Amino acid sequence: MSSSLPPSAPEYASLPSTTMAAVDVFTLLSLPASKAFSAFRSSEFGVEQDSRARPAAADNTRNGSEKSASVVLKLKGPALKVQSNDVYDRDLALVRRAIRVVLAKGTTETMPATYEKIYAACRAVVQNAQNGEGVYEYLKMEMERCFGSLLRELLETPHIGVAWLQPFIETCSWFDRQVTLLKSLLAYLDRVYLVGQKKTDIGSLAYEGFYQRIFQYGAIILRIREGVAEWVTWEREQHAVHEARPLIVALVSQLQRHGLYHDILESFYLTKVHDYYVEEARKLRETLQPDEFCRHAGDRHDEEVERARDVLLESSTQRVALETDTALLTAHLDWIAKGSMEPLMDGGESPALEHLHRMYLLFSAVGGIKVLLAAFKAYVTNFVKKIVTDVKMDEQMVDRLLILKRNCDAVVTESFYDEEPIPRVTPSKPSGSADVDAGPSVARRANREFGYAVTDAFADGFKARRNKPAEMIAKHLDRAMRRGQKGRDDRAYGAELAAALALYRFTDDKDVFRTFYHRALAKRLLLEKSASDDHEKAMLRKLKEEYDPEFGMGDHMFTDLALSRDLTAEYRARKGGDAKLSLMVLQRSVWPFTARTQDVVLPVWMTDELNKFTEFYGEKHKGRKLDWDHSLGHATLRAHFKAGVKELTVSLYQAVVLLLFNEAEELSFRELKAQSSMEDGELRRTLQSLALGKKRVLRKQPAGKDVHDEDVFAYNGEFTDAAFRVHINSIQVRESAEEAQRAQTMIEADRKYALDAAVVRIMKGRKKLHYEQLKTQTVEAVAKHFHPEVSMIKARIDGLVEQEYLRRDDDDMNVLHYVA
Repeated sequence: MSSSLPPSAPEYASLPSTTMAAVDVFTLLSLPASKAFSAFRSSEFGVEQDSRARPAAADNTRNGSEKSASVVLKLKGPALKVQSNDVYDRDLALVRRAIRVVLAKGTTETMPATYEKIYAACRAVVQNAQNGEGVYEYLKMEMERCFGSLLRELLETPHIGVAWLQPFIETCSWFDRQVTLLKSLLAYLDRVYLVGQKKTDIGSLAYEGFYQRIFQYGAIILRIREGVAEWVTWEREQHAVHEARPLIVALVSQLQRHGLYHDILESFYLTKVHDYYVEEARKLRETLQPDEFCRHAGDRHDEEVERARDVLLESSTQRVALETDTALLTAHLDWIAKGSMEPLMDGGESPALEHLHRMYLLFSAVGGIKVLLAAFKAYVTNFVKKIVTDVKMDEQMVDRLLILKRNCDAVVTESFYDEEPIPRVTPSKPSGSADVDAGPSVARRANREFGYAVTDAFADGFKARRNKPAEMIAKHLDRAMRRGQKGRDDRAYGAELAAALALYRFTDDKDVFRTFYHRALAKRLLLEKSASDDHEKAMLRKLKEEYDPEFGMGDHMFTDLALSRDLTAEYRARKGGDAKLSLMVLQRSVWPFTARTQDVVLPVWMTDELNKFTEFYGEKHKGRKLDWDHSLGHATLRAHFKAGVKELTVSLYQAVVLLLFNEAEELSFRELKAQSSMEDGELRRTLQSLALGKKRVLRKQPAGKDVHDEDVFAYNGEFTDAAFRVHINSIQVRESAEEAQRAQTMIEADRKYALDAAVVRIMKGRKKLHYEQLKTQTVEAVAKHFHPEVSMIKARIDGLVEQEYLRRDDDDMNVLHYVA
């Protein structure tokens, strides 16, 4: 039986049969992967040897995930008939000529015989003539000649740069094909003789020689790198894909085949990445703003990653990305972080979340998170300081702080986060077990350090102006409690209150907040300005449980009001249906108001009514004394105007002034002051509200926006209003500067008492302490309420020494003793 193989399948050859009796000879041929033979299993015994050449040791795929598969086929047949020496000489010459033609690139000489005849001649020379060594040595000699020829051709080509890569890739591809053909034609030599003699197989011999003579030649390596450098530089500068990119992909494949990818290409490529972007960064820093530079770095990162994914091995992508980021950013981290923060945060109004996240990723890649963290914290600290020290914008302070805090929180969660893949669990099986889905799911993990930085930044910023932030937070909550939900659900309203309370955590002056909150709460309750008692009680409960137990004082306010309502109802019941008096009996220790040294003179009929209640109260509570405070009282008056009768809802001070005009058409400021005995400032504010406000029931002469001593006031009979019940706002309801100052003075006094009590309590327990220890323990004792200055502690200790609560040690003045 005989057959000829088509040129397209040079690896396969069939063995001619003979009639000579001999032992069976098995030959092993390696076939490309084919589904047609995938299930073949031989039951014969024979020689099995994997004949992979050097390049097969390197993965033949770019991603390293595909392995070349081969099917082992065992062929058997009778031995060849022994021929004369002349025949073997002709066979040897045929084989040599075939080898020379196969390894001659660009030759016009054709193959001397069919592939089958060449294979048979090789087998005859090796098996029968026992001249395998001669064929092998000739093969090595021809390979050396081939290597020399290929090297000269590559070095003498006129192409340079990236253009040179074209003939180089063609040469490598040609050599691959010729090696495959040789392995097929000389299969008997390769799979039987060389295996038996433990010599290097044809593939390994060819590729080892190609490696040594071509790839190890310095000029070849230099030209490869020059071509790669020209290609990648063009793409970077033109921001486009070079037409030679497929050549680079082929080059990567060849270098990987020979195990030279990392040594020749990757290390060089990474060096070029570093050098290029170090120089680019140096130039761009002179022309770009930091935030623009950061955006450019991000764009370059994307370009390099995309290029690496398209051209290089998968393992190189991360290395290229890191080298790009390092070269562009490392020397400029501080400049970028500080300069980018302000434009990207946009003054805390509308931060560029996406760009900030991109900057976070870039800094994270090069180990610059601490630099970014420091810049972020410094920016927030300075912005908080700017807000709290802007005296002209005090009324908007808390609103601005809330906007900044909300946006800082958004930046932390939406920009400064890391992604972590987590497994997804599929629904449980009937048996109760659960499978973990292989599909990845990503969870965002906000970097806690940035959250802590926001907290520290706000706390540090508040220190730029002591007391005022705490006061304004209390006033902001007062407005919110007066305003109420305004159609919002409980959740939205609760979130608004919680956001304001979150600012309270940042201030050291918690006693200031507590004082102003209590004062505002008292006014809301007494003037019935609170939107909801339920929300008031819920807020007090939250403050008491989560912040400071001393907020429990507010509970006593509600108790007083409830008792007052019962007391008023009982008094009215005793007096009968003509009683119109409503009042509140309050414990002075609970309500944050100081006793007035001078108060308004009420009309006689009002005074008589109060005296009757005083008598009633004294009968119920022996030994108790009532002190009347009219500053927060209010009244309803029936007024007659030309346009008709109106009911005026006014403060008690406003009522006293208006009732004086029942006795006179006109009254001067001095006359009003003398008849009412009202404090000067209070009277001026009261007259402003009646004569200069929106509801002008009095006229002032001369006209003007201020009240002077010479001004004269008259009843305005021409007053009109569409409503029957008219409410006239009282300026006194608002927190005046004087009241705020009085509150601050009280706070300072309370702090002194708190420090005195803390020092005495500590010394009573310890008996003897060094000054520094006492100072530290005193700060800790009052830290929940305020943070005292060291000078203040020293002054209180000196005062206690003078008052003989403490004494200094005779030998060491810094040691203090408790005096019982």
